[in-house]
Amino acid sequence: MRDIFEDLSADLAKYDPVERARELSRRDLPKRFYTTVGIAEVEGGFAVTLDGRQVKTPARNLLAVPARALAEAVAAEWEAQETVINPGVMPLTRMANAAIDAVSIRFTEVADEIARYAGNDALCYRASDPERLAERQRLTWDPLLERVGGALGGQFRLIAGVTHVAQEEALVAAYRRALDDFTPLQLAALHTVTSITGSAVIGFLLARGEHPAESLWAAAHVDEDWNAELWGEDDEARRIRTFKRSEYDAAALILAAVRSA
Repeated sequence: MRDIFEDLSADLAKYDPVERARELSRRDLPKRFYTTVGIAEVEGGFAVTLDGRQVKTPARNLLAVPARALAEAVAAEWEAQETVINPGVMPLTRMANAAIDAVSIRFTEVADEIARYAGNDALCYRASDPERLAERQRLTWDPLLERVGGALGGQFRLIAGVTHVAQEEALVAAYRRALDDFTPLQLAALHTVTSITGSAVIGFLLARGEHPAESLWAAAHVDEDWNAELWGEDDEARRIRTFKRSEYDAAALILAAVRSA
């Protein structure tokens, strides 16, 4: 079972959650070998058990999370595996493994990677036309940028088109400092959100619980939804969005559970 999970914690700072899930789903998968799934209280949190034995991460650490509700959700992923174990549809387990095995020892590297998104945030890049799209971006994104900029003591620069314009170094540095207060599990979830949405701003607000997860998801897809309204949505785009949504929802669940633990 080790090999089907270990790649995710091998290089967290560079992996694409969607492509990784799809890759894992294509592998030869091991058969389900257990009958019962449960949770057990352990020091500092709750562990998942299979037939009474505690689950280990790929690096042989204990798979444990800080909140009972989150442990129950992870256990539900294991229970949902019917004849084979498919890590491609187990985002909570994958993020927990990555947090325990990788982020805990590479915290600075992962935090630096997330902060780089703040210097190139997707919400800062604006269309000049059509006017209705530009207005939709303004109404949806400006309040989010203002909220995070205010919390960090700065202001995000807006950029017309796709040419890169650097954000203020002080603003990016403030964002990076804020990440030092995160746990490895929170950081793993935040990395997933920023990778999926291209927005450190959306990840920051989701982590702080300051906006509903659903509205932040919609904000991340203003451009995509605009194009779908005009041209329709093809099957491949729909499949990719479904993958992204399952990863996003898992990350949102982790962030909410850690806040309340």
